[in-house]
Amino acid sequence: MAGSPYASALGRLKPDFAAFLPKETFATLLAAKDVSDLAKLLETTTYADDVARERATRTGGPLVEAAINRMLVRRNRRAFESTPFAGRLVVGAYLGRWDLQNVELILSSKAQNRPITETEVEIVSSRDIPAGLYAGVMTLDDLRGVVAQPTLEATVSALVRFGYGTTILPLLEAYQRTHDIFPIFHALDVRYFQDVLSAARFFQGDEWTVRQFVASEVDARNILLLLKGKARGIAIDEVQERWLAGGSLGVTELNDLYSSRTVPELVDRLAARSPSLPEGNAEFASAESLTGYEAALQRDRAVVELKRMRTYPLSIAVIFTYLLLAELERADLRRIAFGRLYHLPNERIEPLLVSPRL
Repeated sequence: MAGSPYASALGRLKPDFAAFLPKETFATLLAAKDVSDLAKLLETTTYADDVARERATRTGGPLVEAAINRMLVRRNRRAFESTPFAGRLVVGAYLGRWDLQNVELILSSKAQNRPITETEVEIVSSRDIPAGLYAGVMTLDDLRGVVAQPTLEATVSALVRFGYGTTILPLLEAYQRTHDIFPIFHALDVRYFQDVLSAARFFQGDEWTVRQFVASEVDARNILLLLKGKARGIAIDEVQERWLAGGSLGVTELNDLYSSRTVPELVDRLAARSPSLPEGNAEFASAESLTGYEAALQRDRAVVELKRMRTYPLSIAVIFTYLLLAELERADLRRIAFGRLYHLPNERIEPLLVSPRL
């Protein structure tokens, strides 16, 4: 593959790979006394400019959140711009996840009657550029216009012109009866994964790595669904309704797995797919929280996917390696920020971090 168009992409992204936070930096960040102190520590890292730009208008948690999101958007843009023409369709479809996240955030806020100011700070954007701009259809002004709608119903109407109407409108009447927002989110997620997998066609023969990458995310989400269902006593029929297609874990395995009597028993049966999953048992036992399981799933998936994709550096895999590392770093920084916000001890936060253990 000496003539691969991704040789140029690898060359352009190589300096950016070096800019990801080293493992020891996470230990330094964990020493922060509170969120404000965390922001100061971030100013000694590659996030310095992002924190400085946000200080004029934000403090505390919103400052850290906005700075982290700015970096993510910049990295997404860098990855997209480094992608050769043949790969832009699938990379663009994948980056549409941030448009989707913003839409789901807005709908959730409307359903909960949260203030507009709380919603705007969580929109993933940078320098007035939404993260989905390179893949999606919504500008930041568009997102703000949607946020400003007075009700969820008005919000849905505003989303119609951006292509979400066919997915959401058929479910709106059911939401008005039940006030259950999840079926709408599920339909949006199903559409997203269908779009990405459809975009990962075999143009050059190396897109199979992307299909496996996406399938592993679907598997992780389905496993977490099983754990949530078992923890909350949800009927198996409802779990099946929420299942996502496209992974290697088939819905035919659902009945057998879900027959487990307890969450730890289910975890033992899933450990063959995610060896670190039992590490979340302590968090579940002490706080009935699934966050330990979620972090273990992310970590196991990252180990497998990074190993596979790094084997093919002169392919589209280099783009997705970069995007995955960017997402993991953002998730870890947000875990630290939330931990400081809610005064959690490091003993609970550190096991949830993924990047330092890769």
